[in-house]
Amino acid sequence: MHHANHYYGHSHVLARYCGLDDTDPPRLHGYLQHGWNIGDGLAPDHEYTPGVPSFLWSERTRRRAWSLGRRQGYVVGAPFAYLLAMEPAAADDEREGTIWYPFHGWEGQHVVGDHDGLMASMREVEDGPVTVCLYWQEFRDGKLRRRYEDAGFRVVCHGYRGGWWQDLDPGFLYRQLAELRRHKRVASNRLCSAIFYGALAGCAPAVYGDPMHLENEKQAFGGQPRIRREWAALHGPYVDPDLAGAAAVAELGADRLLAPAELRRLLGWPMPDRVADAELTGVLIR
Repeated sequence: MHHANHYYGHSHVLARYCGLDDTDPPRLHGYLQHGWNIGDGLAPDHEYTPGVPSFLWSERTRRRAWSLGRRQGYVVGAPFAYLLAMEPAAADDEREGTIWYPFHGWEGQHVVGDHDGLMASMREVEDGPVTVCLYWQEFRDGKLRRRYEDAGFRVVCHGYRGGWWQDLDPGFLYRQLAELRRHKRVASNRLCSAIFYGALAGCAPAVYGDPMHLENEKQAFGGQPRIRREWAALHGPYVDPDLAGAAAVAELGADRLLAPAELRRLLGWPMPDRVADAELTGVLIR
């Protein structure tokens, strides 16, 4: 099982949906897309074995993968969309302010940009309380975290992504969903998974401010220029929520979620011991 299949607790969410033990997900027979991207759905820095299937979030991604020569791609939908199906929002859900996701680095590359300028943009646009969600790498940088805190922002971190089967965090998406549902808006300086997650969870999205960049960043598949051209309507301090919601459904494959039995078969997972398929399928019907 490729270690990236565990990122952000994705395999754990899918195991729960399939009626299996979500504390110890079975081996997933293929590569699971772990973040929104404009290529074939897979991380360009990972090595993949030819002939092994890819489990992708959307039909758009599957078509791109096909055009790039990856023929064994299957649309399953994003794990976050399955989590939403299993965790319906409360009827008396109260929301306030904005959750802001600054573009982040990762273990192999740090982000470079003007955080002070970004905070100034946030204060200029947002008229309510702002929660800044930092990636674990930036969150552990006490100096950077305090800059946001000293500017008056609430600062949180959803958790550790996990890697190489270590420091796994099955609760990552649960914490992210909870934070999104307590805010009216979701914003970032780049179009990213969090923006689509927020739009799907009922937040009004926004993309503005210094987009920053990674050290030695490569513009894979057209990079930021292509994203701004192709998804121009999703950029700006105020975005049409209906348009963003439709885009989120398409990019996350929220209209392509599989029934538990079908998902288990595709992933090569066993039948559950305790939960009937009829009960799980009802999650999508209610």
